[in-house]
Amino acid sequence: MNVLELNDIRKSFGGLQVLKGITVTVAKGEAVAIIGPSGSGKSTLLRCATFLETIDAGQINYMGETAALTCPDGHVSYGTHEEMKHIRGYFGLVFQNFNLFPHFSVIKNVTDAMISVQKRSRDEAYAEAEALLRKMGLADKADSYPYQLSGGQQQRVSIVRALALKPEVLFFDEPTSSLDPELTGEVLKVIRSLTEEHMTMVIVTHEMAFARQVADRVYFMDEGAVVEQGRPEDVFGNPQEDRTKKFLERYTSEE
Repeated sequence: MNVLELNDIRKSFGGLQVLKGITVTVAKGEAVAIIGPSGSGKSTLLRCATFLETIDAGQINYMGETAALTCPDGHVSYGTHEEMKHIRGYFGLVFQNFNLFPHFSVIKNVTDAMISVQKRSRDEAYAEAEALLRKMGLADKADSYPYQLSGGQQQRVSIVRALALKPEVLFFDEPTSSLDPELTGEVLKVIRSLTEEHMTMVIVTHEMAFARQVADRVYFMDEGAVVEQGRPEDVFGNPQEDRTKKFLERYTSEE
């Protein structure tokens, strides 16, 4: 079953068409990497998929349930408040800039939505959070506050917070762009471990070597369109489109 289906997604800001009919599918247990130059629409696509932006046209399905659909008259219809609340439970989102609550301890950052949104008991939420923090090497940081953590530790906490809600799919929007190289490796190691557990993931990244290693499928975007897609060994090893070749040549020359 496909956990996520984005069909013919279109989005403009003013007169600028940022997404020009994007179609992406993500199967259960699959890690999908979305790569491409800055300004190609990658982060906008993620924002549309997670309802931080509304689409102008297209269809969004999660677990076979329709969240958004273009009607015959051309307008886009989203589900009811209750339907959208239910569908939002299918995904977690890890941002570039961590987005932790500065006035909450690590454990409260992780457990707050578990208790307030999912209505899980405090004991269950804390036990789950502590187990995940241990797994991520953060057991001794439960009572710390975000300002006391390194960027890599903050990003790992934000991954724990997303995982704690037991999503069907986890989105990463340039998860290492705010980190220096040493901390980048720390976060990529965590994401790599999730692929080994067959966590369903969509990763927007500029880390090409990482995308090549961990993704089951790669989408290359440029100028608001999917130019090429396929297995990483094909997209990276034998790209078919000139735009893909040029982009990857630039990346190779920067290595």
